[in-house]
Amino acid sequence: MRTPSLKEHERLDDLMRSGRHIIQNTQEFCFSLDAVLLAHFPAFSPRARVLELGTGTGVIPLLIADAVRSVDAVELSPVMADIAARNVWMNELEAKIRVRQGDYRAIRSLYAAESFDWVLANPPYRPVCQGEISRLQGVARARHEITATLADVVAAARYALRYGGHFALVHLPERLGEILVALHAHQMEAKRLRFVQPKAAKAPNMVLIEAVVGAAPGGLRVAPPLIVHAADGSYTEEILDIYGREGQAE
Repeated sequence: MRTPSLKEHERLDDLMRSGRHIIQNTQEFCFSLDAVLLAHFPAFSPRARVLELGTGTGVIPLLIADAVRSVDAVELSPVMADIAARNVWMNELEAKIRVRQGDYRAIRSLYAAESFDWVLANPPYRPVCQGEISRLQGVARARHEITATLADVVAAARYALRYGGHFALVHLPERLGEILVALHAHQMEAKRLRFVQPKAAKAPNMVLIEAVVGAAPGGLRVAPPLIVHAADGSYTEEILDIYGREGQAE
């Protein structure tokens, strides 16, 4: 690992994976559990070409780099794109990960059509009319659909994916109906779904979805729910395997 120079408001966190670390800015959006769960949700082929839409600090590419052929990562914010690129450099992954600062709503200007096997997205969850919007611009963009809507992310994923390619995203269960409709409208059908529950007795607060381009409707497999916390508040063994032993996210 190369030694980075940290800027104001930046910190260095240990990912506890392959000796990798990540730079994060406390005035911007820091990754959380949903990104780590999304990184572990797909079953990648070692030859997979992956695109992440809205990479933030680039945590997902850092976590999946060993499992795939290559990862392209698009980020709208120049500040976050710079951090993501520095994270790639710091972890000596330039041969595997390419970060591009740009707007995936204009994805046609960034990539050729149908050039990826997988697209991943952890998009803003809420329309701007729902919930309090953070005063920190980076956090606001990550949580609310200020710069990109659900329709935008699904359209970009379809453009980038080859026929038979896979789209994986994490989102809110309350928007599942909208998500399935949007996928169908863009020639994608959900084939695998898993709800994430804070505790066994709690309703799910996240959903992981995998869709396939050109697939026939039907055949959706719903996995058993992923439980985050045991009754005593500690992480479950499954979460420790995929998250707790890879470091703590804020």
